Amino acid sequence: MMKPHNLFQFLAVCSLTVAVASAQAGAVDALKQFNNDADGISGSFTQTVQSKKKTQTAHGTFKILRPGLFKWEYTSPYKQTIVGDGQTVWLYDVDLAQVTKSSQDQAIGGSPAAILSSKTALESSYTLKEDGSSNGIDYVLATPKRNNAGYQYIRIGFKGGNLAAMQLKDSFGNQTSVSFGGLNTNPQLSRGAFKFTPPKGVDVLSN
Repeated sequence: MMKPHNLFQFLAVCSLTVAVASAQAGAVDALKQFNNDADGISGSFTQTVQSKKKTQTAHGTFKILRPGLFKWEYTSPYKQTIVGDGQTVWLYDVDLAQVTKSSQDQAIGGSPAAILSSKTALESSYTLKEDGSSNGIDYVLATPKRNNAGYQYIRIGFKGGNLAAMQLKDSFGNQTSVSFGGLNTNPQLSRGAFKFTPPKGVDVLSN
C-alpha cells in the first residue's frame, strides 16, 4: 500500500495551514495571525495523494502544541503515528512493526516543517500572496524562497477565517490535497501527550 510521499513535508504543510482569524481578514492575514498567536490546535484530516500511477486517500487525527510538539495519527486505510517531542521525530509504522527516529532539527531544519515549531519561520522561509477564492474558500499561495525545498508550492484555504483546505505539489509532480474537520483551537494539551516510547518487539531505526 502506498504511503504518503513525504510525511515530514505533509506535517509541515498541515501545521502551516492551521489558522484562526476574523472572517474579514484575508488568507495571508489569517495565516500570519496563526503564526503569531496560535499555541495549540487539534482536529481530524482527510488526505489524498495523487501521483502519475496511483491515487490514495487516508484519514487521521492531529495535535499541535507550539513550540515544537506535534502528533499525527493515520487511522485508515493503514495505521501510522508520527510524533515530534521537541528533540526527536518518531515515525511508527504499525504494519511494518517498525519505528524510525530522526533528529527533529534535521527532519525539519529550514523546510516548511519549521513552521510547526517556530513562529518566525513562516515569513523567513516563504513568499506569501493572496491566491483568489473558490467555493467560498479564500486561498493563500506559499512559495518557498529556496530552490531545494522539495516542492513547488503550497495553497492554503480558509473559510470564515478557519482552515478549510490545503493543496501541495512536490518536485516530482505528486499532488496532495488535505481537508480538515473538527478543529479545536484551544485543546488544552500537555507536553506529556507528545511523549513516545517504541512498543516492545518493533525494530527501531535511526536516520
